[in-house]
Amino acid sequence: MKNGLDRDRLLCLVRAFAGKRILVVGDLVADEYIIGAPLKVSREAPVLILGQREHYTVPGGAMNPGVNARTLGAEVFICGVIGDDASGERLRRRLATYGITLDGVVSEPNRPTTTKTRIFAGDSQLVRQQIVRVDVLDASDLSDGCKGRMLAYLSATIPTVDALILSDYENGVISPEIIKTAIPLARDVGKTIIVDAHGDLDRFQGVTALTPNQPEAEATLGRRIHDRESLETAGQELLERTHAQGLLITRGSEGMSLFERDQPPLHLPAFYHGEVADPTGAGDTVAATFTLALTAGATQAEAATLANIAAGLVIQRLGNATNTPEELMAAVRAQVEA
Repeated sequence: MKNGLDRDRLLCLVRAFAGKRILVVGDLVADEYIIGAPLKVSREAPVLILGQREHYTVPGGAMNPGVNARTLGAEVFICGVIGDDASGERLRRRLATYGITLDGVVSEPNRPTTTKTRIFAGDSQLVRQQIVRVDVLDASDLSDGCKGRMLAYLSATIPTVDALILSDYENGVISPEIIKTAIPLARDVGKTIIVDAHGDLDRFQGVTALTPNQPEAEATLGRRIHDRESLETAGQELLERTHAQGLLITRGSEGMSLFERDQPPLHLPAFYHGEVADPTGAGDTVAATFTLALTAGATQAEAATLANIAAGLVIQRLGNATNTPEELMAAVRAQVEA
């Protein structure tokens, strides 16, 4: 036993992820990686010249919690917007290899696919380090036609799934219209609703839980969290303001903290062994794992524990990494006492 949690029950919950139906709505991002070995310093400017070794694109943004959930055994439906361009086509092909349902992915011809290109220096003999990121994005309002297709898809799909994840990267997809349609409908039909939002958390009222990181929580509150007391005050205030059942604040190397109504806060230390390779996408792993655990019948404390362990695994790998059920169960056996 650890933190009052039973290891065998946690393992059973992970096994129960299989076949859960998860709808993820949000900003779809192409995460592009260029990895090169340093060759020399350029004559043109005081910068490194890299010899390209790898160049690939993986699903990011709202697609990443979807891919995480799919890798853990869920049936996943994605709703969002991509451009009618090469990045969007690469994303469609990549998502199709996972067996993710793409009927809710709308192409907007005059809008580029949001693309984040990360350039890493390093090779097999050197630690890879990110040296720059280049973004292509359009955060303007979606067209009425695009919104209409998304709203129709949500109205038809939400009643058929087990849980709804709203993944807001502030690129324009999670509009007031989407929020006003998705959350009340999901609540009316008894679905688990998880919000992972980079922006104002007060927009999301009455959900099952929110999973912000600490800077996102601070931005909503308009003040810093600097110690345990201010953290617990912040957690309780956000619960009251959003009328959520739970709030899971991720805190990087300091772990994460769970706040529930009428329950004492649960502070979980960070779980990872070895060197942190890349924290990219760890919050998406938390949102996906937390959601799946709740749909499998976990308490929020059990779900937070599994999410914490899952995040500790993916940050040890480069890029938007995911976990299989077997990997997660192995980590549970190693971390939680029998």
